[in-house]
Amino acid sequence: MKQLERNLKALANGRRLKIVRYLHRVKEASVSSIAAEIQLSFKSTSRHLAVLSGAGVLEKKQVGLQMLHRISSEHHAIVSHVLKML
Repeated sequence: MKQLERNLKALANGRRLKIVRYLHRVKEASVSSIAAEIQLSFKSTSRHLAVLSGAGVLEKKQVGLQMLHRISSEHHAIVSHVLKML
């Protein structure tokens, strides 16, 4: 139940929904490409990504100097439901 609550809180933001929709479409992206897509500063985008990662919605990996983000393979079922709606 706590995981569901964390996921819902993380997804209860328009910018974060745009991030999830973008990552669902492209599968994996850097912070700078996500920031450009949603037209937000690098710093603000990073904060939104941290919330989504902390809730288990996203996972990240470092490739060289870039941090790449993608939708977690072990996300809660509610995230799959939200993805279908986007």
